[in-house]
Amino acid sequence: MNLYIQNHKFHYELENLTRLFYPNEKINVINDAVEFIEPYIITSLDSGLSVEVNISGFNKKLNSGLFDDEENERMLCEMLYKLLVEKTGVTPPWGMITGVRPVKLYRSLKNQYGVEYADNRFREKLFVSEKKLELTKTTEAIEKKIIDISNDKSCSLYIAIPFCPTRCKYCSFVQMSIERCKHLVEPYVELLRREIEETAAIVKKLNLRLETVYMGGGTPTSLSAEQLDRILKTVNDSFDMESCKEFTVEAGRPDTITEAKLISLKENKVDRISINPQTLNDEVLAEIGRKHTAGQTIDAYKLARNIGFNCINMDLIAGLPSDTFSSFKDTLDRVTDLNPECITVHTLSMKRSSTLTQDGTQINKDGAVLAADMLDYAGKRLFMSDYLPYYLYRQTRMVGNLENTGWSKKGMESLYNIFVMDETHTILGCGAGAVTKLKDPYSGYLKRIFNFKYPYEYINCYEEQLHRKDEICSFYEFCLKNRPIR
Repeated sequence: MNLYIQNHKFHYELENLTRLFYPNEKINVINDAVEFIEPYIITSLDSGLSVEVNISGFNKKLNSGLFDDEENERMLCEMLYKLLVEKTGVTPPWGMITGVRPVKLYRSLKNQYGVEYADNRFREKLFVSEKKLELTKTTEAIEKKIIDISNDKSCSLYIAIPFCPTRCKYCSFVQMSIERCKHLVEPYVELLRREIEETAAIVKKLNLRLETVYMGGGTPTSLSAEQLDRILKTVNDSFDMESCKEFTVEAGRPDTITEAKLISLKENKVDRISINPQTLNDEVLAEIGRKHTAGQTIDAYKLARNIGFNCINMDLIAGLPSDTFSSFKDTLDRVTDLNPECITVHTLSMKRSSTLTQDGTQINKDGAVLAADMLDYAGKRLFMSDYLPYYLYRQTRMVGNLENTGWSKKGMESLYNIFVMDETHTILGCGAGAVTKLKDPYSGYLKRIFNFKYPYEYINCYEEQLHRKDEICSFYEFCLKNRPIR
């Protein structure tokens, strides 16, 4: 697919919009061409705006007058959107929205212009379906109460454990099999503990307030109970935990959960865990490369309850290969009957580096319809069971251009998930692949500091990585110096 950009700079959004309709195709973005090779899309800004689509016998063009830059971009997208809806017969439920954070966009519009304007913008300018608009509004109202907890001194801590027992076929995260890289695990743990201590010293120096801690991966419970214990003790010993409102650890793979590990989490003040089945269909589990059974998930959940965990999240994925509506419904019903405090319903995302994509699995219209039906059922069932949507985000190449939604019982929402999705305050990242995202409390400007991705890089380049953390203090000093006078 050739996407021609003529005399404008809006290639990024137009490329993402094209990908909504052609998720499996390579899209070649070409600037200021003089000849056009089919199949093609031509987007042009000259004396007016124009979009022409010439794909598989469909050839149509739309024209418009000129506006300011922001509206020129939106109008080019609107014309392309309308032509691709007509060509493909597909109407994306999120309309022209291609971004990760539709709730944040809605909140920004609402705060600036009011609810009526925000609603109309979503409906009439972005073509968001009524169903997704209502989901956005419900989620935004719940998020707002939690966002208001944060202040200018707030921050959160993310700790990355990039090891897993095996790699799931849908996964694209940087992670390594615990069996293949045993020699890296112990040095990684010790250097991670040191990075946590250094980060805590920076928090203390800047007089920041730690709101939440989240240990993710990978699978943190791939580590031994003793290794987990050391890392968690380092967090509790290094930070002032008096202000910390939640401490979460992903125990995502049931086959990594043991009584000793759960006891270590509990003794180290971890109050939220995730036990993630993705599906309770053993055949689908095998298909996606999960080396555990549905029965092991249930056993791990019951063990966590017996040890005293009273806030458990369970992740499910709609649209998994070989899954059916009946199978997904059975999974959701059984998980809901377990009555965890939170259930997160993801939509399969076909990441380019995942095994599924590498093996040639593609997104098709039937799969998109099936995933949408799964999410519709999940929403109805969870509402009936007293769960409410509390955070929401989207990814590229999602089946059906759908979304991931976190559902929770009232008052049991994950604060960290909301803070991350809203970009409410600074998130300090420790570990391989972690990203520190600094937020200027006065202007809202965001700056990212990246850790090395792979465990061997993290270990070999550790001192260089620590030097990057010097940027944290420099960033806050700059923000303070340039803060607006009130």
